[in-house]
Amino acid sequence: MELKNKTLLITGIGNFIGQRTAEMALERGMNVRGLEKSPDLAREIESCGADVVIGHTTDPQALERACENVDIVFHTESVLEASGELDYFRKVNVDGTINTVKIAKQSGVQSFVHLSSVLVYGFNYPDQVTEDGILRGENNPFCQTKIESELEVLKFNNPPGFGVVVIRAGDVYGPGADAWVTRPLQLMQQKKFVLINGGSGCINHVYIDNLVDSVFLAIEKEAYGEAFNITDGSKTTWKDYYFKLANIADMDKPASMPAFLVKKAAQFQSNISPAAIDFTTRLHTYSTHKARQILGYNPRVNLDEGMKRTENWLKSNGLCHEI
Repeated sequence: MELKNKTLLITGIGNFIGQRTAEMALERGMNVRGLEKSPDLAREIESCGADVVIGHTTDPQALERACENVDIVFHTESVLEASGELDYFRKVNVDGTINTVKIAKQSGVQSFVHLSSVLVYGFNYPDQVTEDGILRGENNPFCQTKIESELEVLKFNNPPGFGVVVIRAGDVYGPGADAWVTRPLQLMQQKKFVLINGGSGCINHVYIDNLVDSVFLAIEKEAYGEAFNITDGSKTTWKDYYFKLANIADMDKPASMPAFLVKKAAQFQSNISPAAIDFTTRLHTYSTHKARQILGYNPRVNLDEGMKRTENWLKSNGLCHEI
């Protein structure tokens, strides 16, 4: 599918991924519409040239307005916390996804890209796991509901009239990222950040622009009915990543603590999630061979360049010492 002049709807357009997708879509000559629950974020996005409907994926009427005369939907709306009540995760991640894909199909949308996560494989998976790997909920609400939402959304795949693609994103970082940029820097500044097991676990990073490139490739190639692992394709330890992050923000390198001690501390501190500990002790990477072969995916921004762009964003916004 040719992207220029097509109308793209981004659910959750106010989030980090949604905002950057909107910017890159506008640069490509696409028309951009968003669905966003925050009026303040909606106004911010509209100032960049997008049309935004105020609402949520659990609101069918807002979805109907948002999907009108749309060619493509990129569904990013999701609960992103590491843990919490399963019913809440399911309401947004599963029910909201079903609402979105159902109304998109009824509205005549042609392509639907669902943003999932590599965490559908759980925390214990073989090195270079492929898209055919076993999906594991791990009794974790995020992992479980991402699996459920994938299964539900693919039921609607019916090309050429309506095509669905699933993107299993790695750990997305870059300018504006909360989980892998501003939040850890805040903790470093407060002297509350530690590397678990010396940071020997593996971060499967993907720079934001590389992720968005993969979304556009999937639409252009009309790779319907398929799921794709999307990372930068390199093996990087958390130590390497967080040392780079601390360096660009002129902060001290974080100390280390064994995982079992952090888990003990988590019993007494509500701000430490046991699931996050399991997440940062993953030892393996995910295969991106399928995306490279079928989509022609070739990440153009490596970690050094991504960090340089992140540093420029931090400094231009005066955040290095004010996180």
